[in-house]
Amino acid sequence: MNFKKIVVASHNEGKVREIRELLSPFGIETVSAGELGLAEPAETGVTFAENAKIKARAAMEASGLPALSDDSGFAVDALGGKPGVYAADWAELPVGEASYTGVRRDFDMAMWHVHRLMGESGNASRAARFVCALCVVEPGQNGKDASARVYEGTCVGEVVWPPRGELGFGYDPIFVADGDVETFAEILPEAKHAKSHRADAFAKMVRAEFG
Repeated sequence: MNFKKIVVASHNEGKVREIRELLSPFGIETVSAGELGLAEPAETGVTFAENAKIKARAAMEASGLPALSDDSGFAVDALGGKPGVYAADWAELPVGEASYTGVRRDFDMAMWHVHRLMGESGNASRAARFVCALCVVEPGQNGKDASARVYEGTCVGEVVWPPRGELGFGYDPIFVADGDVETFAEILPEAKHAKSHRADAFAKMVRAEFG
C-alpha cells in the first residue's frame, strides 16, 4: 500500500470500526463508503472473494481513491455452510419495516433463524466458522483498478445459545472461538481483533502489502 488514505467499502459501522482500528498503526487515514454517501453495489457474487471485489471496485470508481472492502459471513456446518455469503441477507427486514434500533437489519432475528434451523436439521454438530475476504484495489488508468488483491481468513469455533454479550455485532453473540469460553460479543475488542477471521485475513494482507 503506497497511499495514505483509503475508502473502506462498507456501510456497516461495526465493520468499519474494526478495519479502522486494524489500519491505524500504519498511519493510513480511512473514510467509509457510508460517510461519503456512496451507493451500495449489488453483491451478486457467490463467493466471499467475488463480493469483496465488487464492493472494492465500486467504492474506488465512485471515489477515485484506493479502496479496501470486506466481505464476510457466518458458516454453520449443520446448515451445510449457510448462511455463508448471505449472512447479512438473513437479517434483512421487509421493505418498510425497521427493527427497534431503526435499521432494516435485525441480527437477533437472523441468530434465531440459525438456532431454529440447526434444531430442525437433525445434525448434532455445533461447529461453525466466520470467514472473511479482504480486497484492496487502487485506481489505474481511466479510473479503473490497476490491481485487485484478495486475502482470505477464517476463525473456527461453535454456535452457542442463547446469545451472550453486548460488545460485538452481527452473529458475534452466538459464536465462541476454539479455545474460548466467551462469545465474540463478550470478549474485549482487542482480544477479538487478535483472533478473528478479519484479523487472520488482515495479517495475510499486512505480510503481502507491507512486507
